[in-house]
Amino acid sequence: MRNEVNILLRAVMAGIAISCGCICNLAIGGVAGAVLFTFGLLTVVHYQYKLYTGTAGFVTTWRSVGELVVVLAGNIIGCLLCGRGIAYAKPELSAAAANLLAARLNYSLPAAFILAVGCGFIMTTAVYFGRQKMFLPLLFGVPCFIICGFLHSIADACYYLACPVSFLSEHASSVLALYVSIVLGNFVGCNLYRLGELVKAKE
Repeated sequence: MRNEVNILLRAVMAGIAISCGCICNLAIGGVAGAVLFTFGLLTVVHYQYKLYTGTAGFVTTWRSVGELVVVLAGNIIGCLLCGRGIAYAKPELSAAAANLLAARLNYSLPAAFILAVGCGFIMTTAVYFGRQKMFLPLLFGVPCFIICGFLHSIADACYYLACPVSFLSEHASSVLALYVSIVLGNFVGCNLYRLGELVKAKE
């Protein structure tokens, strides 16, 4: 039980760290916002917090699948704290989050899934290098997925939860379907590298 609580707390902190990057991106946007977003992932790797997209690519047992669910829940809690906090403190950023979500809702679910796969692949690659104290992939990976328009499940959780409650309520079912597509797409993308590992094993 103590281990699960530890994982949950580290996941909440990861959600908070990623939310800091999201707030920068909402406030500035463009290439500068994408680059500053990197602070969130660097913080996660440095403090060894538990992030869904930094964990999904390293699942090997059913127990680790259960831990991944705890990580996702903790990440969302962290995003909820920051999202609602920033919506209260800086309403203009809440409006920007609503505009971003409105654009997301124009994607079909298969399109959102595909865009999330791209993000998952980049994130697992970046975290893999980060764990070996090689941080350039982290510095380039985050701006890369943002500029490409790829979708990150935890970043999106912050954006959605920063939206006005009335907007979220109006589109609740569509937002939930979109979010599930992104979570699943991230999981697939995070595990794409395993295909390469299979090829290497057969050589």
